[in-house]
Amino acid sequence: MNILYEEDGSFKVGSIMADNTTSLQVENVSGKRSKVKAANVMLRFTQPALAEFLAQAEAAAAGIEVDFLWECCPPDEFGFEQIAAEYFGHAPSSLEAAAALIRLHSAPIYFHKKGKGRYRAAPPDVLKAALAGAEKKRLALALQARYTEQLCRFELPAEFAEHLTQLLYKPDRNTLEVKALEAACAATHLSAAHLLQRCGALPSTHDFHLQKFLVEHFPGSTGFPPVELSTWDELPLAGVNAFSIDDATTTEIDDAISVEKLPNGNWRIGVHIAAPALGMPRDSAGDKIAAQRLSTVYMPGQKITMLPDSVVQAFTLCADRISPALSMYNEVDGETLEILGHESRVERIHIAANLRHDTLEPLFNEETLAAGKLDYPYANELALLWNLAQKLEAARGKPSDNSTQQVDYNFHIENDHVSITQRRRGSPIDKVVSELMILVNSEWGRHLAEHGFVGIYRTQQNGKVRMSTVAAPHQGLGVAQYMWSSSPLRRYVDLLNQRQIIAMLRDEEPPYPKNDTALYAAIRDFDTMYTIYNEFQRNMERYWCLRWLQQENIEQVEAIVLRENLVKLTGIPLIFRAPSLPELPANTLVQLAVVSIDLLDLDVQTRFVAAITEEEPAEC
Repeated sequence: MNILYEEDGSFKVGSIMADNTTSLQVENVSGKRSKVKAANVMLRFTQPALAEFLAQAEAAAAGIEVDFLWECCPPDEFGFEQIAAEYFGHAPSSLEAAAALIRLHSAPIYFHKKGKGRYRAAPPDVLKAALAGAEKKRLALALQARYTEQLCRFELPAEFAEHLTQLLYKPDRNTLEVKALEAACAATHLSAAHLLQRCGALPSTHDFHLQKFLVEHFPGSTGFPPVELSTWDELPLAGVNAFSIDDATTTEIDDAISVEKLPNGNWRIGVHIAAPALGMPRDSAGDKIAAQRLSTVYMPGQKITMLPDSVVQAFTLCADRISPALSMYNEVDGETLEILGHESRVERIHIAANLRHDTLEPLFNEETLAAGKLDYPYANELALLWNLAQKLEAARGKPSDNSTQQVDYNFHIENDHVSITQRRRGSPIDKVVSELMILVNSEWGRHLAEHGFVGIYRTQQNGKVRMSTVAAPHQGLGVAQYMWSSSPLRRYVDLLNQRQIIAMLRDEEPPYPKNDTALYAAIRDFDTMYTIYNEFQRNMERYWCLRWLQQENIEQVEAIVLRENLVKLTGIPLIFRAPSLPELPANTLVQLAVVSIDLLDLDVQTRFVAAITEEEPAEC
C-alpha cells in the first residue's frame, strides 16, 4: 500500500513498511525511509505505481480550471475528496482526488486552508480583492524587471528621474526602484552611485557629495527664516580706528585689532570681537537658528553660514563702518612689550580697513620684516604686533621653531577650475592673529571663572582635547584656561560664551547659570556637528585635490611616505594608500604613476615608480 502525505507544506509519496496506527514507517521512491504521522496522510493508493503517481497527479491538477473548481465549492468548509467528487461528477479515483488536492493547495487566493486536506472557498468580494492584489503584484514585478534590465544596459528608466535623491541618499528598500537598482548593482558589480553615473544620472560628481551632505544634515534647505534682531542700549564710541586681517573670501569678520600710543609711552593694543550676542539673546529666534546650525560649514569654493546674511551684515566688522563690539584693551610696556593690564568693554568701534591675506602677505612677512620694509598701510602697527606676538608665544612656553612649521593650503574655485596654493603656518600674519586670539580667549576665560560665571572651555590634558564647563589648563597652548569666544559669527559656542562675558562686564545675571542643561546640550551638539562639518570639509578638499590631478593632466606625482603604504603628495594635501609601494622608511620621497581617479569614492590608484634621493627632504 502507498500513501500521499503532506510534509513541510508539500506533498510526497511513499510505500508503507509498517503501520503503527498513529504513525507509519514509509519508504520513498529513492529508498529513503522515514516516519510519517498518520494525521499527515492525505490518501492511500495502489495505482498507479509509486514512481509515477505524483507526476500524473500534478499533470491532472494542471488541467483543472481553478475558476470552475471554485464555482463547484460549497459555501462551507469541505474536504478535498468531496470537491473532487463535485468536480469530476463521480466518486474520484485516488489520482483524481490527489489532483484536486494539489490544485486546491496551489491556489490559496481561491481556497483558504482550514486543516489537513480541508478548505473553504474565498468569498466573492475577498476573492476579487485578492485577485486585484495579485495582478498588481505581477505588474509591479514586471515593472521591476524592466527597470533592472534597463539599468543593466546603463539606461536610466524615465520613472527614476523624480526618485534620484532618494535612490542615492535615502534608499527605501520597500520600493520597486530601489529593489531594481540593487538587483542591477549586483548584476553589474557597481555601486548605486557608479551605476547611476553610467546611466547619466549624475552630471556632477561635486554635487553628488554636496547633496549627500545636505540631505543628511540640512534636509529642509540651507536658507533661513526671517530673523528680527533685538534692540540694545546705545553703546559708547571707541576713539580708535581698527583693522581686520582675514582671508580674501571671509564675509563673517569676527575680529579686528587697534594700536594706540599712550601718553606714558606704552602701547594700548585693542582686540575687538563682533558682538552678535547683543542682538540675539538666549532663546531668541536668532539664537535658535544658531543653536541648530552650531557652526559655519566650510568647503572649497563655498560655505554654509551659521547665521542669516542679514545678521552677519548687521554685526560683521566691515571696513568704513561703526559696529558693536566686545573689546579687550591690553596695555603693553613700550620697551619690553610686557602686558601690564587688561580692560574689557562693550562699545562701538570704527573699522578703518579689512586687510586680506593675499595682498598683505607679500608685504608683511619675515623677509620684509628682517629687511625693515615698512612701506605699506599699517606697516608700523603690524611690525609692533609681530614683536608682541613673538613675546606672547614665548610666554606660553611655545618659542618659534620655523623649521618644523606646517603648511596650510588654500583652495580657490572659479568656473569649476581649482587652484591650490600653499601658505606656511606660523607666518607673521598667522602668528599676529592667533596670538591675540589666544590672549583674549584665555583672559576672558579667566575673568569669567574669577567672577563665578560658567562658560564653555576647551581643555587639553594628557594629550586629549575636550570641552568642559570648568576652567582647566590647555597644555597644548600652554595657558591656564582657554575658551572659544573670538568667532561668535561662525561658532555657536563663541556666541554663548560672549553672552556670559557681556553679562559679567555689565554686572548682570548670567544668561546661563551653573549646571544649566543648555550648556551641556550645546557642548554635546557642538562636538558632534563640528566633527561632522570638519569631516565634510576634508572630504571636499580631497575631492578638489583629485579634480586638480585630472585638471592638470598629472600622470606622475611625488609623495612622502608617512608610514607603511600611506603617502602624502608633496604639492597638495592629498593622503592615500599606495598598495604597490615597497617597504620604505618614513619620510622617503617616492615617485608614483597615477593609474586611475575615482571622484565618487574619492580614491586614487597609483603604481610605484621609484624612490627619489634628495639632498634635502621634501617639505610635507
